[in-house]
Amino acid sequence: MITDKEFTLRLIRQLTQALEKLILDKPEESLMQKELDFDTLMRDIFKMNFTEVSSMTKEEMITLVNERQERDRKDYYEMLGNLFYFKSREAQNKDFQDKAKTFYELYLQTSGIFALPVINRINELKKALE
Repeated sequence: MITDKEFTLRLIRQLTQALEKLILDKPEESLMQKELDFDTLMRDIFKMNFTEVSSMTKEEMITLVNERQERDRKDYYEMLGNLFYFKSREAQNKDFQDKAKTFYELYLQTSGIFALPVINRINELKKALE
């Protein structure tokens, strides 16, 4: 039987993959047909809609993620990095750019992996924030 934690983690990974494809301009047809509903996904993951999540400070969001199991935090950070990166490209929002940069950096720290695409996005975000 799937627990709530496992279901949430599966949602996070699916959203992360969908956002990756959108960021790389390679959305799947099924994704294009069925528009991502960020409010519903955020409600399923965080029990808040996207507007509520995005209005939180980085520190509040980090606290929220730190309440999760340590092994799952990297997935949350990657998903949040992709989410705010994607949204910042839509709206050119400095706050979203700053959040994306922070969450990508936390993702690299917690995952311990070398991810060149993420590093390139961090550098792109740093330039945009100057």
